[in-house]
Amino acid sequence: MNKVFSSLLLAVILSTGLSPLAADAQTTPIAVTTYHYNSARTGWNSEETILSAKTFPSTFGVLQSVALDEQVDAQPLLVPALQIAGGAHDVLYVVTQNNSVYAIDANTGAILLQRNFGAPVPTPLGCGNNGPNVGITSTPVIDLVKGQMFLIAYINGTTPSYQLHAISLTTLADSLAPVTVAASQTLTDGTTFRFNATYQRQRPGLLELNGIIYAGFGSFCDFSASQSRGWVLGWKSATLAPLVHAELNDTQATSPTSFFLSSVWMSGYGLAAARGHILFSTGNSDCNFYVSPENCPSSTTYDGVTNIQESVISVQPTLAARFGVFTPSNVYQMDIDDADLGAAGLMIIPTQANSWNLATIVSKDGRLWLLDQDNLSSALNMQQLSDGCWCGPSYFHGSDGIGRVVSSAGSLQTWKIETSPAPALVAEGTGTVQQSGQDPGFFTVVSSHLANLSSAIIWAVARPSQSAPLTLYAFAAVPTNGTLKQLYSSPAGQWPNLGGNANIVPVVANGKVYVAAYKGLMIFGPNGHAVSQPAAAAVAATTMELAALPPGVTQRVTGTLLAINGMSLTLRTRSRQLVMMDISPAMQTEQVASLKVGRPFTAMATDSGPAGALQAVSIARAKPGVGAWPPDQL
Repeated sequence: MNKVFSSLLLAVILSTGLSPLAADAQTTPIAVTTYHYNSARTGWNSEETILSAKTFPSTFGVLQSVALDEQVDAQPLLVPALQIAGGAHDVLYVVTQNNSVYAIDANTGAILLQRNFGAPVPTPLGCGNNGPNVGITSTPVIDLVKGQMFLIAYINGTTPSYQLHAISLTTLADSLAPVTVAASQTLTDGTTFRFNATYQRQRPGLLELNGIIYAGFGSFCDFSASQSRGWVLGWKSATLAPLVHAELNDTQATSPTSFFLSSVWMSGYGLAAARGHILFSTGNSDCNFYVSPENCPSSTTYDGVTNIQESVISVQPTLAARFGVFTPSNVYQMDIDDADLGAAGLMIIPTQANSWNLATIVSKDGRLWLLDQDNLSSALNMQQLSDGCWCGPSYFHGSDGIGRVVSSAGSLQTWKIETSPAPALVAEGTGTVQQSGQDPGFFTVVSSHLANLSSAIIWAVARPSQSAPLTLYAFAAVPTNGTLKQLYSSPAGQWPNLGGNANIVPVVANGKVYVAAYKGLMIFGPNGHAVSQPAAAAVAATTMELAALPPGVTQRVTGTLLAINGMSLTLRTRSRQLVMMDISPAMQTEQVASLKVGRPFTAMATDSGPAGALQAVSIARAKPGVGAWPPDQL
């Protein structure tokens, strides 16, 4: 029975190129096997027959809550009608930052199986924008034909390492011997640069395409920028043997500032694939390590070949060569401002009228770009949004044949895709979610029954603040007088690590909605119960518990940067206290973010030196909202 289901499902995947959905939604539940439902990353489940905007149930609420062992940054995955643990179950797979994987009954919330892959890495490089531990961060990918899930675990040891696993869906045991992630590339001077797991963060969702597993790598807080560079690597799914070639986004041997990066991180969004191309976005390079912009080089090291920061890149499946690159013309200023294009993921838009093959992405500075997959050299259209995007878009279309992009940079917006006389995005509807002290943006998915617009629902999980938990929203996708009607909202879990963005993607399938967050999974559906808003004191208490200082650090302070004078800086805390900081120890270990007066930063420090200034061990960018700053410990 499972083999028959898998074969049918694979046929649909290959024929549509969109979503891993069964052919008959009335009789066959859908599977969710990859980030945002499909390799195009549209976030669209077009086979939802139970949840509809026309008949949204008044009894919709929480059906089950499941305790987990750590923070969840990855999107859950779903396989229905699987023989596991002595019976047939719809199985939800959830991975945590404790390097654990859970197989959970998607209806009852019962934990069917659980496995741990080893100790996670605590606070890598002193970077605090993760949880207290980094284990399995990225969304795995499931191959239904093989009956396997592929994941990457970050393992603590004498030195940290990344382990790629192919595990059985029914036992969670390794189907193949795991491999340690390794790679090397030749730099412009002929020397060899080797992948080093100590400095690389595996954050984007994994991609499987034509028997190859792909993963992207970035940095931890942009620390150790002389050692960290952006990679895309691949392995054969049948053997886990690595591809001969690897994509290294910065192959320059030297830099005026010893600052390389060009990371691939995309706030956890998955690497995308379309028509034989692998596509992703990159972050900053060049001068951010220096204390002030005037110390940056007079021009960018970007050349579109040996260093490709702030860009969208399309590469061959072999990773041997690139198909194309899109880079905004103000790449140098984006580097100075840390306004990464690569803070967001790239979404492939299904072929539109007039045979246009498009893609879209939003940068940190709030520009929504419409791109041509076949010619990335320049943008087709750009819309300036009201806020930046640490997020990624979704897509759906209706029976009118018009495609629509869902953006989520601060507010929720829908955009019609026009293709005549030239491709453009036209604003259609707007919805509002709670404001967060974290970075702007959040993640969405869309559910509908085929192209029936009146049934379509946009789902979102808004980021938290110090006094409010994560919140699940549902909006009717068809606007009324330009407004997207809110159908539902509810607390959907906790996120005490406010220093790290909650990049949570809800999974909507077969009449239920799944939200995995900090040490918990919540299952929503019809005939559920309401959830009361947790008391602000309870949220704050959990935040304090999570905010313990790492070993060797005696002080932590967050504040707005008022002044920089050589190796000294002044922060103004939330209580308006002025704190002097000697940053030379952090500079020596390359644990200083791009410093800019007027922006907030969190410093980890040891006791004051002879001049009374704290000795900074690390300085990382803090979230814009004071409510998201960690508690000071002075």
